[in-house]
Amino acid sequence: MTEGAAAKLPLTGGCRCGATRYEITGQPVAVYICHCRECRKQSASAFGISVWVNRADFTLLTGAPRFWSRPADSGRVVDCAFCPECGSRVWHEPGGEGPSRAIVVKGGSLDEPVDVGSAMHVWVSRKLPGIVIPEGVAQYPENPV
Repeated sequence: MTEGAAAKLPLTGGCRCGATRYEITGQPVAVYICHCRECRKQSASAFGISVWVNRADFTLLTGAPRFWSRPADSGRVVDCAFCPECGSRVWHEPGGEGPSRAIVVKGGSLDEPVDVGSAMHVWVSRKLPGIVIPEGVAQYPENPV
């Protein structure tokens, strides 16, 4: 769990073109920085920012995202939601298990950024050289869940 200031609710966000929009009415369960290969590829950056929210707090406002499934570095299956118009990945959720209680929103899809100063870091065994993790934040060589 990430400690820090509570996010101003509701959180809103969506894809790059605006066709897919969502709202989150509850505080995030956790914010984490993921250094796995998939998050690096998906974000086209050194890591991905993920915001874990309760499904009950998440509402799709507009759009009809498409899904594709992929194996995670952990060996689990992940269902990834993306906008069929612009291709932006908006969230992912556990796959193959029926409806989950959580959705992991891609941090870059939020209209207002979340505070990542105290975010936990996962898959640090795969972080790129030169990436500095703040002192005192939780970090895990792989996925702790």
